[in-house]
Amino acid sequence: MSASNVSLRPSGPRDDDAPAAAGVNRHVARIADDQQQELALSVSPPLAVAPPAEADSGSGVHLEIHGGLREVEREWKVFEQHADRTVFQSFDWLAAWQRFIGASQGTVPAIVLGRDADGQLLFILQLAIERHRFARTLTWLGWRLCDYNAPLLAENFSDRMSAERFLLAWRDVVALLRADPRFRFDLIDLQKMPAAVGGQRNPFLDLAAFDFQVLAHPSGAYVANLGNEWDAFYAAKRSSATRKKERKQLKHLAEHGDVRFVEVRDRDEVAATLATLMRQKSRAFARMGVEDFFARPGYREFFTAIATDPALRDVIHVSRLDVGATTVATNVGLKFRGCYYLILSSYDDGELSRFGPGRAHLHELLRNAIDGGFARFDFTVGDEPYKRDWSDTELALYDHLAAVTLRGWLVMALTTAFRRTKRFIKQSPTLWPVFSKARAFAGLLGKR
Repeated sequence: MSASNVSLRPSGPRDDDAPAAAGVNRHVARIADDQQQELALSVSPPLAVAPPAEADSGSGVHLEIHGGLREVEREWKVFEQHADRTVFQSFDWLAAWQRFIGASQGTVPAIVLGRDADGQLLFILQLAIERHRFARTLTWLGWRLCDYNAPLLAENFSDRMSAERFLLAWRDVVALLRADPRFRFDLIDLQKMPAAVGGQRNPFLDLAAFDFQVLAHPSGAYVANLGNEWDAFYAAKRSSATRKKERKQLKHLAEHGDVRFVEVRDRDEVAATLATLMRQKSRAFARMGVEDFFARPGYREFFTAIATDPALRDVIHVSRLDVGATTVATNVGLKFRGCYYLILSSYDDGELSRFGPGRAHLHELLRNAIDGGFARFDFTVGDEPYKRDWSDTELALYDHLAAVTLRGWLVMALTTAFRRTKRFIKQSPTLWPVFSKARAFAGLLGKR
């Protein structure tokens, strides 16, 4: 493929994942392989044919920037099999996001491939340019629907890239992007970054040592180390009085019909379960007084597509808890390298809600994860109290903000102040409950 080259002279490299509870039947709904439909890859048509920008960085890293996902699909999919990354940086997940959401919003993918002098791929930065009212922003592709955002790193990345060398490479990435009219931006805003990527330190956090702004994200994430046996895990997390109360609630649920934990794999059942989840979740958002993100363009289509994509069938997990003919709770989770990720869950707010169907479903998810050999259960981003109750590890997340234009500086100042205030409120055991109740009350008033 032809390339438009930008001249950046290299200075050379520097050294630089038990049986069912009483009253709960476990069921798996299956689907034949030939009934599944493959998700088509979609990118903005003008971007699919544009040549990549290429340059040799002052770090000794050869950089390629691609504006179309199709151009990098094959290499990305090979690299992600062994690279250190999070579950959200799979090609298929982000390609679906661009197809159903990003393209209609005018998001421009800016995929950076960094190679060492021997041609070995060191990293992939899945970046994007987003157009907002006041500024163009360089951000992670699909970041809103990725609980964790981070680069894909070669297994030996840390051995071959010191913090100083990555800084040089990152500066040249920024310069190369700004030199191309397709990728110009005012502000860098890289959100929800974990401190580690696989077993390696996230190189973006090291930017703080060079006077770049790296802030604590307003929310954290929570992870439970599971152990090998559900009963022992459950007893360690719940007092005897609480366990007795929850057994009583499960008994009350069983009085209204057979209680079944269903792992959903049939395509039609997946679609029906997701439709139920979205209805239940939308009602919950209304009760909380927060925006229903399923009402945003493309969101329903995105989740339906990824849940039925054959390429993601080993990653996506859809389940529900049925009481008789009623679905009282649902979830969508991800399975990746020994960890189960809970990304969406809901419960019915009808008469059975007083018996804790969401809690009963969570118990079955945790039990299922332990029985499946998962070492960790990741409740992902959010500061809900129940996550703290089950978890023994809190993951701090970080944002990197930087401006390259005057307009960007103004937006960055406002954004930084807002996020610091939001974090202060969310981390306050006094202010956050008050704010949450006020928000829910305002939501009720808005419905009148």
